[in-house]
Amino acid sequence: MRERLALSTPGEGAAGKTGSWRVFRPVVDKERCNTCGLCGMYCPDGVISEDLTIDLEFCKGCGVCANECPKKAITMEREER
Repeated sequence: MRERLALSTPGEGAAGKTGSWRVFRPVVDKERCNTCGLCGMYCPDGVISEDLTIDLEFCKGCGVCANECPKKAITMEREER
């Protein structure tokens, strides 16, 4: 059985919160999600909590979470400014 890693706490970038320059944001389809936690484990910024809440103030929109999701429950949608 695989051991789950503890989710890290998001850190501020050199200029503070990093979500303001994001082009794409992750959107979770909670009905499709099987709560495996891979999205949070692979998130390089540690912005996905165990209840699948994504801290968009720190998310850079890299898409790693969407790529790692085995159920394809996370899509990357263009930010509207």
